[in-house]
Amino acid sequence: MRYVQLRAFHYVAICGGFSRAAEALFLTQPAISDQVRKLEEEYDILLFNRRNKQVTLTREGEELLSITRRMFDVEQQALELLTESRALRSGELRIVADAAHHLVPVLGRFREKYPGVRITLRSGNTQSVLDGLHAYEADLGVLGEMPRGRDFVTLKLNSTPIIAFAHRDHPAATAGRLSLEELTRFPLVLREKGSKTRHRLEELAAAEGLTLSPTIEAEGREAVREIVASGAGVGFVSIAEFGADSRFTPIEIAAPPMLMDEALICLRERAGAKLVRAFFEIARGLADDPAP
Repeated sequence: MRYVQLRAFHYVAICGGFSRAAEALFLTQPAISDQVRKLEEEYDILLFNRRNKQVTLTREGEELLSITRRMFDVEQQALELLTESRALRSGELRIVADAAHHLVPVLGRFREKYPGVRITLRSGNTQSVLDGLHAYEADLGVLGEMPRGRDFVTLKLNSTPIIAFAHRDHPAATAGRLSLEELTRFPLVLREKGSKTRHRLEELAAAEGLTLSPTIEAEGREAVREIVASGAGVGFVSIAEFGADSRFTPIEIAAPPMLMDEALICLRERAGAKLVRAFFEIARGLADDPAP
């Protein structure tokens, strides 16, 4: 087994094809195909299904990819160690967050200190944040809970209760404070399954003997906000995520506070990476001294 063979396999797997892998590695497609073929022949194993010009991983290929992800991530960490100053000048930091606005102060300070670093930020729910970190598709995550277990290094950013909200002209907007049972009499706009906010609401509903049946189920917080803005129903969000939007009126939920802990997390094995560590240091400094 040779390094070049594993590298060829890895790039075909993550790029989704031999041509794209060749482009990423600045090699020819026959060269990539030859390396993968030699790896499969040497160990008498099929790593890819090749049908109708489509390339998909076999079960053995999926298992090998989980190993090569770690292997090449460690290689990247070694490169960052050897070229620390360059990584902090011109590296890339990938973040997946369930609510990006929790990071705004940290992102601003980080950009001031490391203006050459390229940051990519995408949204997701709790499950997709965890999946992205485990798959090495993201360096940092932000999610509405403090994850359990020893896999992660975590830093609590804030902790705020969940509220309901409606368009300012909606009948529910005049109440100011409603029980969950009273809220269920209105059309409800809920996040998709996997959302921590929805999970906490369903826990409260079960404790009160209620069933939450969304009139509209939307993927993503912004989709919920725009649907609620149309007057189609009542939505739910943490106070920290409510923001300043004159279209909406907040509604307190008459129940024990459902607190959402928003946390910055990374895989423990990634905590030593230069950019990850630098981002955590800035976030920790702001948490210790939140005043401007």
